[in-house]
Amino acid sequence: MKNDTKSIDDIKAIRKIMEESSRFLSLSGLSGVFAGITAIAGALVAYFFILDNGSIHYNEYLRNLSAEETFSLRWKLIADAALVLVLSVLFSFYFSIKKAKRDGKNFWTPISKRLLINLLIPLVTGGVFILILLIQNHIQLIVPCFLIFYGLALVNAGKFTFGEIFYLGILEIITGLASAFVPDWGIIFWIFGFGVLHIIYGLAMYRKYEA
Repeated sequence: MKNDTKSIDDIKAIRKIMEESSRFLSLSGLSGVFAGITAIAGALVAYFFILDNGSIHYNEYLRNLSAEETFSLRWKLIADAALVLVLSVLFSFYFSIKKAKRDGKNFWTPISKRLLINLLIPLVTGGVFILILLIQNHIQLIVPCFLIFYGLALVNAGKFTFGEIFYLGILEIITGLASAFVPDWGIIFWIFGFGVLHIIYGLAMYRKYEA
């Protein structure tokens, strides 16, 4: 009986070692929560201070802008989105590094590098495509593209970390496709996709793996 118990413990230990060597497990749920809060804050700034003090009807709004005003709007939206991205990345690194140190693990490993590469390929591609949309004044398609390419990045990186990341990516893609049908509600979908989904995901991950 003791030998059977020892064998089971050995199998569990081997499985844990294999899992830790093939997946990045230092991703913190708190990074998702704070990324969601940051995304909602960025959306509110765009809603109230950039897009005509609360207007979400892009087509109607843009028709009344001059070329100079349109140019200014583009860069305000880029600055807002870039700030949200930078803060989200900083929160992600901070909480994940903190978790890795607490668990006595290295944050920067071959697996984390592979995770980052697989995450960045769709993100960089989407970023370039979104800049093209901005240049051509297709602002109504920016939010759907943000959500879709971000979702693809999560799906692509999901095999290197927790399985929940894959399903979050699927939800982001579905949200992006839905927002493409009603582009005037882009900010609402942004808040739901990048804000609400991230907060729910982050709290669930924190409760499951860290609490």
